Amino acid sequence: MSVDTHLSTVQLDTIREELEGQLFRWTRQLADLETAVNDDAVEVSAKSGLLADIVSAERNLAVVRQALRDVTELTYGRCDGCGLAIPFERLKARPLARFCMLCQRRHESR
Repeated sequence: MSVDTHLSTVQLDTIREELEGQLFRWTRQLADLETAVNDDAVEVSAKSGLLADIVSAERNLAVVRQALRDVTELTYGRCDGCGLAIPFERLKARPLARFCMLCQRRHESR
């Protein structure tokens, strides 16, 4: 995979900071969910919802970790649909965006 980015170092640092914040929040949420699901005081009926939330948190953590790897490898910010650069403004608003706006619309209309 080629290593090239359309983002400046300052822009990448901004994105990295946001992603690290998300990583911290998801890690804390996952730990809280795991504690809750292992709590004997929690109703058995509530545990299935907690387990679903754990799966969701684990998925989100994986996505954030991959985005951080992409930032480190300077491959972050390319559209999964067309391969073109995703504008910084979109990435700043949605650091986990995988598509440019045009491809996002196509993806949603399927």
